[in-house]
Amino acid sequence: MITKRIIPCLDVRDGRVVKGVNFAGLADVSSPVELAKFYSDGGADELVFYDITASHEARGIFTDILTETAKNVFIPLTVGGGISSLNDFDRVLKCGADKVSVNSGAIANPELIRDASRLYGDQCVVLSVDVKRVSGAFRVFRNGGRMDTGLDAIEWIKRGADSGAGELVVNSMDTDGVKGGFDVELLRAVTEAVAIPIIASGGAGGVQDFIDLFLALPKVDAGLAASIFHFGEVAIRDLKARLREEGINVRL
Repeated sequence: MITKRIIPCLDVRDGRVVKGVNFAGLADVSSPVELAKFYSDGGADELVFYDITASHEARGIFTDILTETAKNVFIPLTVGGGISSLNDFDRVLKCGADKVSVNSGAIANPELIRDASRLYGDQCVVLSVDVKRVSGAFRVFRNGGRMDTGLDAIEWIKRGADSGAGELVVNSMDTDGVKGGFDVELLRAVTEAVAIPIIASGGAGGVQDFIDLFLALPKVDAGLAASIFHFGEVAIRDLKARLREEGINVRL
């Protein structure tokens, strides 16, 4: 049985980890280097590092902070933010990333997914999709959730999987930071559409939300969260112990 993964997310702005609600109202949390080491030592299965304003500001990721963060992490590290070319993939991987997450860059150039998967292997290419309900439909947003692309989210996710993305991060903007539980309706639609590994993001408020997620949607491979881990509301080792008690396979 494949183990479910627990993944903390570092949303980085101006070299600091921040967290908000519904992609807004960002508050300073900590140093990404210190927090990454804390999670690497604390039982996290993987770590995600997003430079959340890189695409909006049309610049590359802060490579000095990323390099220092990668040195302190001994679990797989996925990095995203401002990834718009193969050169960006190369630069981030050379900084120590194991996987590269692409979002707005793939929307601007859908062939980037195919080109990157051919060059680096599909296991290296993570498609991150920011999804919000608009008039009852799942729509794709870009530039850190600032812009409605008009794309149907499920169709875009299918296209990304067909193009060679090896993994998918589904960010529900409707539930992000609200702590009311993962967006099961959205995630169910995604699990029915593609067969690649799916990471659920947005809405975790406590241990029970992870239990509910994995029991309701066995095809979801991982749960990603930020604030509940950053602010000490849930300890990853405690979360995993509870998941194991519920019969959910995790790495302790």
